[in-house]
Amino acid sequence: MTITEVKDKASKKAFLNVARIIYKNDDNWVCPLDNDIEAVFDPAKNNFHQHGKCTRWILRNDAGELIGRVAAFVNDKKAYNYEQPTGGMGFFECINDKQAAFLLFDTAKNWLKQQGMEAMDGPINFGENDNFWGLLVEGFTQPSYGMNYNHPYYQSFFDDYGFVTQYAQITNHVDAHKPFPERFTKIANWVAKKPGYDFRHLEAKKIGRFAADFMEIYNDGWQDFENFVPITHSTIMESFVKMKPLMDENLIWFAYVDNEPASFMIILPDANQMIKPLNGKLNLVGKLKFLYYRWKGVSRMRAIVMGTKQKFQKHGLESGMFIKLKEYVLPLKRYDELELSWVGDFNDKMIAIHEAVGATFGKKHLTMRYIFK
Repeated sequence: MTITEVKDKASKKAFLNVARIIYKNDDNWVCPLDNDIEAVFDPAKNNFHQHGKCTRWILRNDAGELIGRVAAFVNDKKAYNYEQPTGGMGFFECINDKQAAFLLFDTAKNWLKQQGMEAMDGPINFGENDNFWGLLVEGFTQPSYGMNYNHPYYQSFFDDYGFVTQYAQITNHVDAHKPFPERFTKIANWVAKKPGYDFRHLEAKKIGRFAADFMEIYNDGWQDFENFVPITHSTIMESFVKMKPLMDENLIWFAYVDNEPASFMIILPDANQMIKPLNGKLNLVGKLKFLYYRWKGVSRMRAIVMGTKQKFQKHGLESGMFIKLKEYVLPLKRYDELELSWVGDFNDKMIAIHEAVGATFGKKHLTMRYIFK
């Protein structure tokens, strides 16, 4: 086997093609857009390069056939927040061959050691955790946009190599046609009408203001979670700009208490239902196909992230936003399912919200860590 660092146009193309080869007979898999993958490794499109570094490799067998790939990265803002300096490994794909998988893991580990790291988390993204994050271990159905999908045999590679689960990421599903539980609806309607409480959907023409509100809420609401790193306005704007071609303004909600930003819920139509026929190619033909499928509409929504300032976390704002969402969605008769992805198994408050709206289990991903010997 031969492992090669990605440094030129040909190896970049090969890196993208590995996944197409690995999943060519799997109908559930949706090829991520090549542009989305490449953006992670492009300093001009991913501001994590301003405080970190990354590289990637492809693996071929003795016949020259592509059989695997992996990437490794160091995020200086997070690497030193742990007991041991910890880097990241991701975009792992491999044929069902433990020797090949271990060679890819070793390659990432050795590079990270050279950067002063003593452990690696994986499979993760060189960016925020809303995309390309976690090892799928339950729920091998068609993934939603940005969610990792892999073969079931991958778990044995990680376990046998010595990775240990740090936390599970749970994705739940809500039937868009099914009424919310009675108690939830009663509370939500009361909250929605409470004086001083205001619920507004996003307006694309004011996206900068909503990005600032998002940052204020997120950095307050998540600050007590372990190894939290505040999100920046530039990172949020990058994400919002990427979302623009997909977003339906009426699916993204913010709650305000006496005009103070208090809570948000970011939901998008599931782009994977639009991009599955593209095989990752957003060229001219791909763009025309994408526009057609967007016009045709999709049946699934994906809740990417929710957040509430700490002082408002027991005010029922999330329930109010869900009611506003339902008021918009039901008359459309378009969406069948809302995917709530993902919530960490450590986040009791968000798990309780999922249970309150009557969500059912969909998928489980794992974020794992390997400590170097």
